[in-house]
Amino acid sequence: MENVEKNETVATEAAAAAPQQAEQPRRNFREGRPDRRGGRRNSRERDRREDDGLIKKLVAVNRVTKVVKGGRTMRFSALCVVGDGKGSVGIGMAKAAEVPQAIEKANLRAQKSMVKIAVVDTTIPHEVIGNFGRGKVLLMPAQPGTGVIAGGPVRNVLEAVGIKDIRTKSYGSNNPINCVKATFNGLTALRSREQIAALRGKSVDEI
Repeated sequence: MENVEKNETVATEAAAAAPQQAEQPRRNFREGRPDRRGGRRNSRERDRREDDGLIKKLVAVNRVTKVVKGGRTMRFSALCVVGDGKGSVGIGMAKAAEVPQAIEKANLRAQKSMVKIAVVDTTIPHEVIGNFGRGKVLLMPAQPGTGVIAGGPVRNVLEAVGIKDIRTKSYGSNNPINCVKATFNGLTALRSREQIAALRGKSVDEI
């Protein structure tokens, strides 16, 4: 009899506890996790403005391999563009064992090679063609409000200079190195009216 009463007591307690267990909400396993919505951030910052006021743009990073007697050595090369957004720009390439080191060296070389570009307001003074290797870039002035109509490598150079209205067209090789150096070649060939007048030994009104 005692065993029967104990069994009935246990069954009654289990039945009473069952509704309480059913009322407990399910545990949300997502609680405490960070909200990952909103897209992923690019681990490599390709466009940034430093405290010194320079605009630094990373154009391309390549992995290069050198075959030596003991095997292969792997390094990274970086192509960077640096400008002040006020008419000066420079390009630099560098190699290193790690990507951050290559980018840092390329930025330093670009800063040392900065030159002044002839800019009129927000565009260029005249049409010009830049060449490098098999690449050719046509640069054409544009009206205010046009914007920068250019591809990736060419756009990086123009934005670093501070040009806001320009039309461009690339021919031949689309290699980023060729495009950047062809654009740089074209920009350095620009001449303002004052510069042309000084070369000819005349005044601006006489041209």
